[in-house]
Amino acid sequence: MVADSFKVYKSFGEEERLMYSPVIRCPWCLGDELYIKYHDEEWGRPLREDQKLFELLILEGAQAGLSWLTILKRREGYRKAFSGMRPEKIARYGEKDVERLMGDSRIIRNRLKILSAVQNARAYCAMMEGPAGFSQWLWDWVDGEPRINRFSTTQEVPASTALSQEISRALKKRGFTFAGPVIMYSFLQAAGLVNDHLLNCWRRSGQAG
Repeated sequence: MVADSFKVYKSFGEEERLMYSPVIRCPWCLGDELYIKYHDEEWGRPLREDQKLFELLILEGAQAGLSWLTILKRREGYRKAFSGMRPEKIARYGEKDVERLMGDSRIIRNRLKILSAVQNARAYCAMMEGPAGFSQWLWDWVDGEPRINRFSTTQEVPASTALSQEISRALKKRGFTFAGPVIMYSFLQAAGLVNDHLLNCWRRSGQAG
């Protein structure tokens, strides 16, 4: 029976292999090929590049009230609509750019979220002019190394923590918006500052790679 099942599995195409893989993953990603690839290749891997962290923060803010999959499917659209996610360009956006984005179906057309992206780009650029860049500032909160959690089920994973609350307050003081504790905890998970892959997930180890 096992041999027969493996033969069937080997006959699947790439999408079917992902969907029906015997590999154990965090259950939140199951059911969609794009979600599974994101889980396997990106989520929880330590991210240290300033601009990529900025992009992630903007996308996490856009997610508010929506599923991450909704945003993930629009990520390329966001990159094209928001000048390649270059913060120095977004920081110079004016009302005409906001109106252009409000008519762009590739992104979530929410005025508050669009205005937040512009404001956050300005706050980010101000941080980059300081002694420590955005990445260093973030990673200093965890002493440069991911915090490893030991959760067995998704029900154990918190929506926010003391750490995400502290970072949220610090970012808001610097002018960032759509950076509440829940959004920030999701950001910390995705950027690998905390490792919340479940104990039985195959991506649990090797996150530093």
